[in-house]
Amino acid sequence: MTKKGKIIIALSLLPQYFIVKILKQYPEYVETYYSLGLFPILSKLLNTAFSWIPLSVGDLMYSALILFALRLVIKNRKGLRAEPKTWILNITFFVSILYFMFHLCWGYNYYRLPLHTTLHLNPKYTTAQLKSVTNKLVVKTNKLHLAITKDSLLKTSLPYEFSELIEISQAGYLQLEKVYPNFKHDGKNSKKSIFSMPLTYMGFSGYVNPLTLEAQINAVMPLKSMPSTIAHEQAHQLGYAAENEANFIGFLASIHNEDLYFNYAGYKFALRYCLRELSKRDLDAYESTLCTINPGVLEDYQEAFEFWSAYNNPLEPLFKAFYSHFLKANNQAKGIESYSYVVALLVDYLED
Repeated sequence: MTKKGKIIIALSLLPQYFIVKILKQYPEYVETYYSLGLFPILSKLLNTAFSWIPLSVGDLMYSALILFALRLVIKNRKGLRAEPKTWILNITFFVSILYFMFHLCWGYNYYRLPLHTTLHLNPKYTTAQLKSVTNKLVVKTNKLHLAITKDSLLKTSLPYEFSELIEISQAGYLQLEKVYPNFKHDGKNSKKSIFSMPLTYMGFSGYVNPLTLEAQINAVMPLKSMPSTIAHEQAHQLGYAAENEANFIGFLASIHNEDLYFNYAGYKFALRYCLRELSKRDLDAYESTLCTINPGVLEDYQEAFEFWSAYNNPLEPLFKAFYSHFLKANNQAKGIESYSYVVALLVDYLED
């Protein structure tokens, strides 16, 4: 490309930024014309292009990008000092393209209407409501746990392989679509991440590549932790970028699934979030509620806790802080804490 062309694309970064700032103020337009208009078309194209490839194309792209950047720096390190303007132009040119592609393929979904608005849910709740819903979740989770293990003292085990989990989760979305047509999920574009071990040390169970829309699942974590993760990442593939909303949709897909293990994973997931919120609001109620949960369910929680604790490292908080700032920059004011806002959606949905 000519230098003039690079300059034009590089300078387009500024108007792109202001366009995003403007669109933040008009979520109704983003919802109508992008999230429910252009995005489903792009999603179908990306799913058709990448879902048939067994390897994670997005992870391979990241790997190639990192290697290319390192090679470029090493090879041209002298030129960095001799021609800094050229370097700045090349970097800005590249960032401008990535910024455009990120928002076009997926990122504008951060600015769509809140899910509680489109589903007519109340995002506020009282402690009394939280206690009521938490108790209901305990009853449901205990019942499903007992149906699986036949013994309240035993922890669960998952009788599926990764490929089967993808199929079963997809089936849950097919059932959910009958209730909420906007949650139609066309593709099975979920894959084991090449970066599963780095993701583990970073404290992440998965992510969606915004350029390929592949759901990258951490293959190192315990298999029985994957149903909730897969359902969550598939919600992101639907264009629901906010973490709390993806959590809620993943929960809905799991409890609408005909598979008992996915039902259990969904309710156990919801119970964990409600328990955590209850511990902040009423510690006595939290402790008394714990006594009503099947020991086997608590064993499942403990097993997951021990797995992630084994990979704790000094860098994990830095990765989490970086991701939190990324979320804040993309219309999630509370950053990584926005995950806990799923409780508000759960309470209003599950309360009588």
